[in-house]
Amino acid sequence: MPISTHRPLPAQIQDLQRELAERAASYGLDFFDTIFEMVDYEEMSMLAAFGGFPQRYPHWRFGAEYDELMKGYSYGLQKIYEMVINTDPCYAYLLTANELTDQKLVIAHVYGHCDFFKNSAWFSKTNRRMLDQMANHAARVNRYIDKHGHEPVEQFIDACLSLDDLIDPYSPHIRRVEKKQPKNVRPKEDERDEQGGRFPSKGYMDAFINPPDVLKRQAERRERDQREKEESRSFPEEPQRDVLLFLLEHAPLKDWQHDVLQIVRDEAYYFAPQGQTKIMNEGWASYWHSTIMTKHALDPSEFICYAEHHAGTMATSPHRLNPYKLGIELLRDIEERWNKGQFGPEWDACDDIHARYKWDKDLGLGREKIFEVRRIHNDVTFIDTFLTPDFCAKHKMFSFAYNDATDYYEIASREFEKIKRQLLHNLTNHGRPFIYVVDGNYRNRGELYLMHRYQGVELKLDYARDTLQNLELLWSRPVHVETVIDDVPTVLSYDGHAHEMKAKG
Repeated sequence: MPISTHRPLPAQIQDLQRELAERAASYGLDFFDTIFEMVDYEEMSMLAAFGGFPQRYPHWRFGAEYDELMKGYSYGLQKIYEMVINTDPCYAYLLTANELTDQKLVIAHVYGHCDFFKNSAWFSKTNRRMLDQMANHAARVNRYIDKHGHEPVEQFIDACLSLDDLIDPYSPHIRRVEKKQPKNVRPKEDERDEQGGRFPSKGYMDAFINPPDVLKRQAERRERDQREKEESRSFPEEPQRDVLLFLLEHAPLKDWQHDVLQIVRDEAYYFAPQGQTKIMNEGWASYWHSTIMTKHALDPSEFICYAEHHAGTMATSPHRLNPYKLGIELLRDIEERWNKGQFGPEWDACDDIHARYKWDKDLGLGREKIFEVRRIHNDVTFIDTFLTPDFCAKHKMFSFAYNDATDYYEIASREFEKIKRQLLHNLTNHGRPFIYVVDGNYRNRGELYLMHRYQGVELKLDYARDTLQNLELLWSRPVHVETVIDDVPTVLSYDGHAHEMKAKG
């Protein structure tokens, strides 16, 4: 059911919005027009379950998420203060139960998000009209439900959603596969030479640079490789990370199933940059709400309320990473270092602890630098580039691991390299496995063969089996994935009836 939130803002909130928008713009923040809506917590929970959108296609998952959010709020375990979505214009939702101080903080925080959405390179390829697109997706799925029945459509959506992380989040920015030359276009002479294995040469040197016997062997090898390829009829030519795209292009799907899978893939790509920039996005918004609130927006009577809310947002836990805290502190650290000139070869070469402590060239480049960081980096490159040993020591960071003897997670190390490695490992691909399509005609029987790029962490076997079942449902033929289990190369298979696990032979 779509959520109707269109209602006029209270005059006091409108005045706050105008004032805070001007303050944000005065610092150089550049954002789309932002439309604020006031909602109660039940509406906020519905919106959160829908990923911030007032309308999504019908599926039980959204109801389950709504129920979880409402119970968390009822039991005092959690509270959503605001929500903002990446569209043009941006839409943001304010909770009616918030105190005025909280509304100020939230509005300032939202403008930080909106600036990030508009200017971060990682959001540059997203659909800014996704609000309309989501409504269109809902209408299409509802038509399929009316035509084919609720249960078949919902079961197919279940299968697609279990695969929605099998995409290539970098593909909007990188061309993975070279465009093929049209068949009716002949290559130029120099291109024919290159394709034939010849090197450019003067006529009198050609026999030495391009020996005829070598060219003949190369031609025979190319013909043999081409013949073997045609006989095996294997595809794709290179491993393909976007598994959903491969299924769309090659799986024997009905028209409505193809469209539903396309919907799931489109929405997965829309949400992907949010997962890639969670630390940076929340850190950026927190940096600006902190700056604007403490310097301009707070009345003296509001400091305690603001401090309590801000401290709660920045609170750390030994059990999980707080993206707000890590993001804002790392941005502040970058700003301080570039203001003081604590970067570059001279700084890196200095090993005098007292000189480093007093180092201040008063360059004043900090604000300019964090705007550059906001524009270019995602979480992985942000951490990889700017996390330093000094920062880890200052904030008492550590890596942890599970201790089988005590049955607890414990501090494993305070060494900088291990801390950084664990952070990057958890952030790369959102901590999910890298899966590639290797062969869509495995054993020349139309079976699907996937490859797990093993990086020291094994697949969860129960997840892998469920995923294989759903892949087989879409592919309609047996499906295999090559991985490593107990240091042994292993192939997991599902043929539509039974699972099989055997060492790769």
